[in-house]
Amino acid sequence: MPLWKVYHPAGAYTAEDKREMAKRITEVYASIPLPKFYVVHIFEEVPKGSCFVGGEPNDRFVRFKVDQIARTLPGPILREWWVKTLDKVIAPFVKDRGYDWEISIDETPFDLWSLQGELPAPFESVAEKRWVKENRASPYTLEEKLPVNVVLAPGIADR
Repeated sequence: MPLWKVYHPAGAYTAEDKREMAKRITEVYASIPLPKFYVVHIFEEVPKGSCFVGGEPNDRFVRFKVDQIARTLPGPILREWWVKTLDKVIAPFVKDRGYDWEISIDETPFDLWSLQGELPAPFESVAEKRWVKENRASPYTLEEKLPVNVVLAPGIADR
């Protein structure tokens, strides 16, 4: 799951703005593909005079704190690409509106997460593909834990 906590100035975003931002961000994750229901957004208004950057008040600052669990980003090139991709997605809501912003991503352990009491379906598994299609968590069998495209390594040959 990516959990997006968006701390923003009071009145910065309408309900439609929030809906559109959540939709655009969700579509990026869905393109991976991840089940859309993995993506959660929480918008928290920050009252005027309650945000300080560098010790100075800043009522034009938006902070995005993202917890990612479903996938991890291996290596600096993919990490840079992902941050820049997300910056492009949120630009219409911050950069184009004259806000200062910051985004940070934490990657938390996959095995310390559940959805509706179900452990998340394994990466690229039959169950995960079903969850993407159904857009909900549901029980899965041992067989559904297998990858969609099972590739078995060759055995050990006579020496």
